[in-house]
Amino acid sequence: MLRGEQAGHVYNKTEHRRNLMEHIGRNKGSVEFKHQNISAVLSELGLPWIRGYKPRHNYQGALLDAISDYLAKNPDPIPFAPRPVGGLAESQELYLGPPPSPRGADLKRPRGLERLIRKFDPAARDQLNRTLGRAGEERILEFERQTLVKLDRPDLARKVRWISEEEGDGAGYDIHSFDPSGAERLIEVKTTRGGNTTPFYLTRNENDVANERPDSFRLYRLYDFSKRPGLFRLTPPLEAVLQLEPLTFRASLK
Repeated sequence: MLRGEQAGHVYNKTEHRRNLMEHIGRNKGSVEFKHQNISAVLSELGLPWIRGYKPRHNYQGALLDAISDYLAKNPDPIPFAPRPVGGLAESQELYLGPPPSPRGADLKRPRGLERLIRKFDPAARDQLNRTLGRAGEERILEFERQTLVKLDRPDLARKVRWISEEEGDGAGYDIHSFDPSGAERLIEVKTTRGGNTTPFYLTRNENDVANERPDSFRLYRLYDFSKRPGLFRLTPPLEAVLQLEPLTFRASLK
């Protein structure tokens, strides 16, 4: 069902649920609750989930084992297919909101889920998915241009550049844009098909640019990218709003 939904295919959720009820001998409420449990785990793994099955987190350890086995055999369970970007109507669908609230101590993940997240790291998966990253950058490029046009600055809209596409990834940001006054905006785009709390990787170069040019640098977080995309923006110092954890070291002989 999820693959079909992501691909834009029509499917019958009621019929699927009815067939499943007959197969496993469970009632409607039980099947719906289990689908909501699956949605909860998928959301923690930074993956989309089926509309109508809002995540519910009271799941059993056996469900984590089943999802782990499935992902081991299907490392990319829901392949991403980019959709064309362009035009004002497309940009208006982007929901701009505030950053999510910090995760509370009462929402601490169970140990089994922490192991599953480490095994199938959502941040690493998104980082390696160049098709997803490129699609997100293209969406923000269009969003910035259309925003400036709506603010009566078409002159600045024409100057917005896709730096990572033109010059590669070494600049420490993806898009060179402007605010309506003409001040530079150096935008780093991080895209996920997961929810707004899905973690992401920030390179040392990106963090250095944020520290060196805090007035210009902006981090744009695109989430729910395969549904109705949402966006929030972060301003340096990033350490004030992000928990940054060193994961690797560059090693050389002494």
